[in-house]
Amino acid sequence: MQVPRPPKPRFVEFIPQITYFKPAGVPLHALDEISIGVDELEALRLKDIEGLEQEECAQRMNLSQSTFQRMLAAGREKVARALVEGKAIRIEGGNFKLLPRAFVCADCGDKWFAEDGKSTACPACGSAEVMPHWRRGRGRHGRPWS
Repeated sequence: MQVPRPPKPRFVEFIPQITYFKPAGVPLHALDEISIGVDELEALRLKDIEGLEQEECAQRMNLSQSTFQRMLAAGREKVARALVEGKAIRIEGGNFKLLPRAFVCADCGDKWFAEDGKSTACPACGSAEVMPHWRRGRGRHGRPWS
């Protein structure tokens, strides 16, 4: 008997600090809930918040584009169902590996990884003007973040 190959872990760069959402004014005991995996939330974040193309999202998560598309569709369906049907959303689980978070300094442009996912000062110049590297847009001095 052949044993199936274990699934590859999906890379995530973000773990939410808030992992439960519920409709206002409805007691918790009266609600059904929907679970969304951390990996599904990462797919939503990369595509819908960061605005990346699916191919780049899939690469960043260590997935094929078709697997990313299925995960994104599942996450969107769960969020929509919770909103329409008034269900609570719990973010938990999933097959993922947390990557060290990349940061960039708005003052000197230095980039680095923080294993704990937090950084308050640039290791090169000491500036407190640091942002996660995945954030798009321009810094305080007009330089692009990425």
